[in-house]
Amino acid sequence: MNIIETELPGVRIIEPKVFGDARGYFFESWNQAAFEAVGITNEWLQDNESKSCFGVLRGLHYQAAPYTQAKIVRATVGTVLDVVVDIRKGSPTYGRHVAIELSADNKRMLYIPRGFAHGFAVLSDEAIFVYKCDNVYNRSSERGIMFNDPDLAIDWRIPSEKMLLSEKDKRHPAFADITPWEEAR
Repeated sequence: MNIIETELPGVRIIEPKVFGDARGYFFESWNQAAFEAVGITNEWLQDNESKSCFGVLRGLHYQAAPYTQAKIVRATVGTVLDVVVDIRKGSPTYGRHVAIELSADNKRMLYIPRGFAHGFAVLSDEAIFVYKCDNVYNRSSERGIMFNDPDLAIDWRIPSEKMLLSEKDKRHPAFADITPWEEAR
């Protein structure tokens, strides 16, 4: 597999080695030894899947301690714009984001360590999105950041009148009002 470092330290694009022929294709979406060889050593506890239509924007989400999560995410159907925001206290890239297109066609995955908020917007007619998480979901620990925060200036590549958000995602606080993430000691 090919690992591409992003502008945010620790956030990595993973391009699997795809074997294809007239029958279709095959690739390993998870191989513990291969991922450990590139420094991804998390113990994965939960897998999630969501299906969404064009314009759905989910995020920006993260969980507070002790339920913070690292994730490996990918689109198995369609195309999404995946966005990761650095919320690590004292980080030189605090408040910066990367936006990566993940699709069934490019088969890219994104590794998101703990200390980052995450969201995605569906750019295709529909998308199925898969998340591998190293901690379980906990409702009382869920947090979020306003998707259209002017300080973050994220271009979601969807016209605002076509965006579909949950009521919860419409009410997240501004980036300036969140408590920065600190690694548990």
